[in-house]
Amino acid sequence: MNSNSTHNRLTKLLHHEATPGALLIVAMIAALLVANSGVSWYGAMLDTMANVSVGEWAIQKPLLLWINDGLMAIFFLLVGLELKREVLFGELSQVRKVILPVFAAIGGIVIPSGIYAFINWGDPLAINGWAIPAATDIAFALGVLAVLGSRIPVALKVLLTSIAVIDDLAAIVIIALFYTNQLSLTALGMAALSLVGLFLLNRAKVQSIGAYAVIGIILWVTVLKSGVHATLAGVALAAFIPAGKRPTRNTAPAHLMEHALHPWVVFGILPVFAFANAGVPILGLSFSRLLEPVPLGIALGLFVGKQTGVFAGSWIAVKCGLAQLPNKVDWRQVYGLSALCGIGFTMSLFVGSLAFEGSGGPDYKVDDRIGILAGSFLSALLGVALLMKGGKKNEEHVPVISEVEASSIRNSEVALSAK
Repeated sequence: MNSNSTHNRLTKLLHHEATPGALLIVAMIAALLVANSGVSWYGAMLDTMANVSVGEWAIQKPLLLWINDGLMAIFFLLVGLELKREVLFGELSQVRKVILPVFAAIGGIVIPSGIYAFINWGDPLAINGWAIPAATDIAFALGVLAVLGSRIPVALKVLLTSIAVIDDLAAIVIIALFYTNQLSLTALGMAALSLVGLFLLNRAKVQSIGAYAVIGIILWVTVLKSGVHATLAGVALAAFIPAGKRPTRNTAPAHLMEHALHPWVVFGILPVFAFANAGVPILGLSFSRLLEPVPLGIALGLFVGKQTGVFAGSWIAVKCGLAQLPNKVDWRQVYGLSALCGIGFTMSLFVGSLAFEGSGGPDYKVDDRIGILAGSFLSALLGVALLMKGGKKNEEHVPVISEVEASSIRNSEVALSAK
């Protein structure tokens, strides 16, 4: 009995909405502790060179780049599968439901990027980081909402998820357009052939996940060699994996792969990425370091720009009659959600690694992490404060609901969690 009870509690904990965000926090704290403990193995480990070669083809990168280019390609594969599901079957499949999160996401990209660009306009190297504060960390943000519990309407969680999904799509486009190195036409041609192979598999209705995976690995290698960032291979692969139709979508390869990858990404890849990228030496740093243009632009972009942009985009969409607020969601809660969108941890770190990768001059790879941590932390605090206050107010004025309505709400929450 005790064994079964312990197993049930562990299973419930692993499936809790707050768990991914909690794991990222643990990984971030561990990285900060190690980076500031004086040990040398942390940096040495990340700089360790690893080589994989097949004939004349060889890939030699430090461990940090294997994590950022390799493991994160799997993360982007999962992101691509989730985007595909939402567009075909989810919240993004109906135009009237897309307008509000689209306007919110656009505002949450334009204003933070503009704040950063304004502060760093005179520095040709620093300006490369303009997209760092444009990202939202869905795991952290949803984790915070989950901690707040039943005082947060399910519709608010769905809205946050929709905004973050569109945000991820925008990040993919930004990476493809603005963070691409010198191109190799030979490698690009081989990548194009890989895409043709995936297209033919899809048209032939091949259901074998292994077949797609083999060509996907070839695609990743060729994209890596082409100068386009390798993580985009994951998104491209997801586009060709069959998702089925509504009656059969739960047995389609895309659905099966998404559910197979999800625990590996949540419990493995993202914490490893956070541990490898969040370690910044903060001992001895003065407050004035945060006021340097790069960290200040990122921190203000996340903390001020995100909440302003997401809220303004939502307000414009509603006031222009293009969209309406979800049921039982008020403007106070939308503003709290807008603040939470300033938690840009994972994707901001990733974009930062691209923006300042291999750059000479100032060590902006340290400055960007300072700004990301500061902006994300302040955004989380403000978002929690606003939503807790809004939740208490709602609890005081919401009338007593029937057991049928309560059961419906619980079922919606379960469905959202399973999704």
